Amino acid sequence: MVEVTVYGTEQLCASCVNLPSARETAEWLKAALARKYGEDACTVRYCDFQQAQTEQDKYWAERIVKEELWYPLVVISGEIVGEGNPRLKDIYRKLESIGLQAPEV
Repeated sequence: MVEVTVYGTEQLCASCVNLPSARETAEWLKAALARKYGEDACTVRYCDFQQAQTEQDKYWAERIVKEELWYPLVVISGEIVGEGNPRLKDIYRKLESIGLQAPEV
């Protein structure tokens, strides 16, 4: 199963005032991906970068803290797919490039 990770924190960044929070982005993404690919096709995990647990989470958190990357940051298979205001088209493209397909109706 493919895991999509959304990194962010509860505090909105100064330039993100009119955008959804990272947690809201993760919830929106989970719903959108479930509609397109089915409930069990992938998981969406939210990670507060200020409380990173795994080594991979700490790697991305450090890059966000150093202001190399903007949040919400969307990572799939170790690759950045969106940051700041992620685009659903880019996320779909990445998922389909690694073999995820929408079920036939």
